Amino acid sequence: MSRRLKDYFVISLKGMAMGAADVVPGVSGGTIAFISGIYEELITSINKININTFKILKNDGINAMWKSINGNFLISLLIGIAISVISLAKIIRHLLETQPILIWSFFFGLVLASIIYVAKQIKSWTLISVILLILGVFIAFYITTLTPQTTNISYPYVFLSGALAICAMILPGISGSYILLLLGMYKPVLDAIHEKDIKIIGTLFIGAIVGLLSFSRLLKWLFDNYQNLTLATLTGFIIGSINKIWPWKEVLESEIINGKLKIIQDKSVSPFNYNGDNQIYMAILLAIVGFAFILLLEKLADGKEN
Repeated sequence: MSRRLKDYFVISLKGMAMGAADVVPGVSGGTIAFISGIYEELITSINKININTFKILKNDGINAMWKSINGNFLISLLIGIAISVISLAKIIRHLLETQPILIWSFFFGLVLASIIYVAKQIKSWTLISVILLILGVFIAFYITTLTPQTTNISYPYVFLSGALAICAMILPGISGSYILLLLGMYKPVLDAIHEKDIKIIGTLFIGAIVGLLSFSRLLKWLFDNYQNLTLATLTGFIIGSINKIWPWKEVLESEIINGKLKIIQDKSVSPFNYNGDNQIYMAILLAIVGFAFILLLEKLADGKEN
């Protein structure tokens, strides 16, 4: 695929959107990759990184190796993700703390439109695809109801957390950061990044690489052999994840950590039963903006294909 510099700039922007989404517990970077039209290329490119990559490097040189793994695409995407995690993540975390209903409303509209987009990619519906969709809904919904754990950090656990989180990050509908939250690793990872703890960051990164290279092969095989069934399952995952990003929540359990209120467990409630300023009109407006944003991405992708 021949690309110009501006094409790689657009890919970096998509990476920034993925990075921003992955920081938020409940929103999947995989969903952003899917709706922005780069999901299958991402899985295919990652899947090309294997033992044969080193053989190409040895026999044909670094340029041939770089081309074989679609290196320009991957590095452009990684740059965007890194920029987002370093910069936009702080803004998003601030908004989640100060304006949770409004920011979750935007994400709710975004994910709602994503369900329609992903479902439209399914070329034919069968009984099995419907069953898998329902199963995906129940699995993702169940994950959103789990109570986050607290744990003593050990390097093997950090490694496992990285492997599991990265698998979730590339699955539309399942948030990698929420998996870290469930494993009790979300705050330790943020602290490690803030404190530049190379040992924890490095262990997490190695776990993520192992998980990514392993899981991408399974995803590639599923897309190649059972595309409709895979898409149906992913659609179910996204539907089930909506519970996590519903803007209005009732706090069931919380604690004070370092002078800040930390929500341990909550449940979705009707905006009309919400205790406090539900900001319903602004929330609806931002949900519509999020929904329209996905429609715009879809139109741009269709226009590029035509």
